[in-house]
This record gives sequence, C-alpha cells and structure tokens, in this order.
Amino acid sequence: MILRHASLFSQLLVLFDRPGFYRIVREHRAERFAKHFSSWDHFVSMLFCQLAQAKSLREICGGLACTLGKLKHLGFHGSPNKSTLSYANAHRPWQMFEALFYQLLGLCRQAAPGKKFRFRNKLLSLDSTLIHLSLTLFPWADYTRTKGAVKLHLLLDHDGYLPVFAQLTPARLHDVRIARALNFPPGSILVVDRGYVSYALFQRWCEEGVYFVTRMKVDVNYRILKANPVPPGVIWQDNLIELLDVAGRKCPSVLRQVVVYNPVRNENIVLLTNHLGFDAETISAIYRDRWQIEVFFKALKQNLRIKTFVGTSENALRIQIWTALIAILLVKYLQFQSRLGWSLSNLVALLRWNLFSYRDLWEWINDPFGTPPLGPQPEQLVLDLSGVGQQNYSQPPNRP
Repeated sequence: MILRHASLFSQLLVLFDRPGFYRIVREHRAERFAKHFSSWDHFVSMLFCQLAQAKSLREICGGLACTLGKLKHLGFHGSPNKSTLSYANAHRPWQMFEALFYQLLGLCRQAAPGKKFRFRNKLLSLDSTLIHLSLTLFPWADYTRTKGAVKLHLLLDHDGYLPVFAQLTPARLHDVRIARALNFPPGSILVVDRGYVSYALFQRWCEEGVYFVTRMKVDVNYRILKANPVPPGVIWQDNLIELLDVAGRKCPSVLRQVVVYNPVRNENIVLLTNHLGFDAETISAIYRDRWQIEVFFKALKQNLRIKTFVGTSENALRIQIWTALIAILLVKYLQFQSRLGWSLSNLVALLRWNLFSYRDLWEWINDPFGTPPLGPQPEQLVLDLSGVGQQNYSQPPNRP
C-alpha cells in the first residue's frame, strides 16, 4: 500500500505557524542555554503528553521513541531522555506556551460558529476552578493546612465556547481581583456568578458601557423604582431597582432585578443586570448559558492531563496546564471543521487511539470508522510451469 498521508498527529502539528513559533521562542529566549533539545521538540513532547494521555515522563519518552520515524519529517530530532524533559519543564519559560496558546486562538476564532443568541453583542462568561494538588509534592501551592491547589481563571467566548483568556494564580486569590484587572469592549455582555459581586466594579462597567448578568445576593437592601409587566411562564418579576445599603451605594446606577422560577429545584433565581433593553426571558437564557463554562472546566479536567502532573515545580505545572489549553483548542478546531457532530470527549478518545494512523485528517474527522483506500498494487508475477522441463509424476521414475 502506498502511504499518501502523514500520521494524524503530524497533520495536527502542521496547524501551528512554524515561523511564528520560532519568533515566540526568540522573544522569550527559550533556547538561551539549550544544546540539543529544541523548543519545538519540547512542545511536541508536552502536546503528546496531553493528546496521548501519557501519565509520566517515562510514558512520554517511551511513546515518542516508538513513533520517532513518523515525526522525523516535522523537524522532531529525537525522543528526549526523562532527565532532559524534566529539566526543560523546570527551566524553560512557561510564557512561551502561553504565547503559543494565543497564537492558535486566532486560528480557532476564524473557524468558530456564532452564538445561539440573535443579538450582536459579544457574550462572555468569567469563572474560575480549583486544581487540587498534593501539598507534599507541591509545597509551594499551599491552600489550606492540609491541601494544596492553584486556581485557573478563564474567560469563555460564547462564539464557539472558546477560552479567550486564562490565568493561573494561587488558590487563595479572590476572583474579583482578576475581574478588576480585565477590560471589556463596550457593548459586550459579561456573565458571572455571585463570587464576582462587587458594586464598585459594577458601576465601573456601567460607565464603560459593559453589560453584566449575575445572581443577586440575598441580603441586598434595595428599592423598586418600576415593576415591568411579565409574560406568563417562569418569569415572576421584572423590576427596575436602586441599591440602598452602604455597599450598594457604590453603584448608584439603575439596575434591573429579574426573578426566574426554577421548576427543577422548586426555587426562585434572582438575577441582577444593568441591561434594561432585553426582555426578561433573554436575560434568563443568557445566565443559563453561563453553564457552558462549567461544562468546559469539566471537559478540560476529564479529557486532558491536568490532574496528574509530570513535574512538581511551578514552572512545570504551568507548562502542562497551558499545553492542555492548547490541546483543547486543537480539538475545538477539529469540531468546527467536522460535519459529524462530535462530542468533545469522543473526539479526544478516538484521536488518542488513532494518533499515529496514516489517514487524511480532514477525511478522518468526518468518517473515523472508514477504511482508508488502498493505493495501486504491484502486479504479481506468474510462474509458468508449462512447457519444457515439466516432468510427468504420474509414472514412477526409471531405476537403473
């Protein structure tokens, strides 16, 4: 059979802009003290760790050594030793992987579908998740007296549900501090939970033309300015309010309270927003769509390698988490290009099992269970046994 395509893993690596990659390497001086193990080899090794679900340095190095011939043509010089890869994870700048993430994000945003809502405003969700660590192995990541953890802050764009901002911080850092450091374009709609409630921050967003939707705290003192009519259904109240308590006076703008009945839990969900134009059902649907960032965190933790780490230093942990975010961008991009309607978990699993299969990547994502066509076969030579020299075995040979 004539091989017409490289492995799926090799075709995935082609998606990365190699001149842009080396520009990032120069900007961060990633190969300042490197001798033989290049930054490209380092990146391919860590991406293999995520896509192949390698659990240790031994599995990364051994897995790459078994498939080295399938990566030679992509500039991968050789499988690293465990000590070499461990040293690179501990000392190579993690900022190089962060820059590579944002470089790939530009490609994914071009292919991302639009959000399901009809309004043109950019819809974003901001949230964080804890990544629990062993305090014995990661003493620098102390969270409580007996537990270690770091916190991953994420901003999710609902156009394709892509992560457009990520930051890793100590677990004790409050979420509001990250929200205060971010700037959003005017007209965008930001969905947050109650952990981000800061009335001074809400007032800043009102002045900047940024809309927010969040859950209202229980102990808020307010005055109803106007009660809007509500349609029959799950919307129970739609009020324009003014905050009255000391904390609420930091946001003197007129806000909107929407009370939504949740029949599943038999409870009322009280939403707070500064968007006065959308109907109450749209406000409710916007906050309901915030659940997609929780789905993203769950997919990231279940399908990629961010629960067990191949290095214990802070630099190694950051490299592995940024590589996981790069890997999920790759999987998202394949989802956008496929007509099959993949779920992310199934796509990650089948990609892991076929990582070094010789198939056309863009045909494979549409027909993963099909058999690749065979190339032209060489003509089989036929041995002619007729004619001179053929002996008749039906009679016994003459004996002297």
